[in-house]
Amino acid sequence: MRKIAKLPRILKIEQVKDLSVSVVFNNGQLRIIDFKRLFRELDLNDSDPESLLLNPDEFSKMQLVDYTLSWSNVEQFITLPDGKKAKVPYEIGPDVLYEFSNPLKNDISSRIGQMIREARKRSGLTQQQLASKSGTTRNYISRIENDHSGIELDTLRKIIEIGLGKKMELRIV
Repeated sequence: MRKIAKLPRILKIEQVKDLSVSVVFNNGQLRIIDFKRLFRELDLNDSDPESLLLNPDEFSKMQLVDYTLSWSNVEQFITLPDGKKAKVPYEIGPDVLYEFSNPLKNDISSRIGQMIREARKRSGLTQQQLASKSGTTRNYISRIENDHSGIELDTLRKIIEIGLGKKMELRIV
C-alpha cells in the first residue's frame, strides 16, 4: 500500500514585514519565510510577472487561500481546456513555502521544556528515570526539554503528574 504524503499547509498568517512573512503551518510550527531568498532561488527577474512582489506594498497584498499564500494582484494567465485564457492568482505551493521557511522559537513550548527540566532536576531524576515513570522515552523528554518537539496536553499531564508527582495547573490569561 502506498504511503500518502502529508503536505504542509498554512493555517494562519501571523505577520508580514518587508518581504518576509511568519505563518503557522498545520504541524503547529510557527515559521518565517524569507521571500528575498526564495525569489533568488527561483531566479526571479524583472520580466517575470511576479517581480511585482519585490515591492513590499504589493507583496503585503497576499491572502491565505486554500492553505497557501496567494496574490491576486499579479497578472498571471492559464489556458483552459477550451483554449480560452483565464486570469489566476499567483501562488507558491505550500511544500515550497515550507522548504524555504525557518522555524521560529515558540515561547510557550520553550518555557514548558525549561519548566520540565528544572522540575526534573529538583526531583533528582535523570531524563531516563522521568521517561520510565511517565511512559515515554528519554529521547522524547530530551526533545521537549530542548524545544525540539511539541507536546500534547495529555502527555504533558502524564509527565508532570505521574512522572514528576506534581500537579498541573493551566490558566488562560
